[in-house]
Amino acid sequence: MNANAGGNYLDITKLLQSKIHEERLIALLILVHKFQSSTADEHKKIFEYYFKNSKKVNNWDLVDLSADKIVGVYLLTRPRVKLYILARSKNIWQRRIAIIATLQFIKHNQFKDTFNIAKILLHDEHDLIHKAVGWMLREVGKRSMEIEEAFLVTTYKQMPRTMLRYAIERFPESRRKQYLRGQI
Repeated sequence: MNANAGGNYLDITKLLQSKIHEERLIALLILVHKFQSSTADEHKKIFEYYFKNSKKVNNWDLVDLSADKIVGVYLLTRPRVKLYILARSKNIWQRRIAIIATLQFIKHNQFKDTFNIAKILLHDEHDLIHKAVGWMLREVGKRSMEIEEAFLVTTYKQMPRTMLRYAIERFPESRRKQYLRGQI
């Protein structure tokens, strides 16, 4: 990898701009590895590079393998303004990055941003966003089903069916049926 202290990521950029999916995947895996083995100064550079090039993270698996590991970890102890910029983007992959990045917050029992972004994406047209939001809500439920339900009670009737199904996947069958019938 050609990356110097000044943040010059020539080889990664070349891979990330490739039309070949696997080459973009390799670029992102290199970035994740570099992020995980770097200093705080380098974390900022990698985060900024990822954010600047986020439109190139253009498939569900590319997002899911990198967003929480770079964006989520970096923003865990920082202001999250850029996360909301991504959440409001016209680009589906940037929106998916925003919600998937919150997995890192969820792992630290910080649910507020997951719920806020879920509300932003509640009426999104794309099934891949429905699945991602439902998945993150289910992850909240793994830590606290009560907190997840407090959110769902106020939003489930507005949710696309796929989002709701993913969110309630771990609920007892009788409770899932209540949600699906709109009887909560």
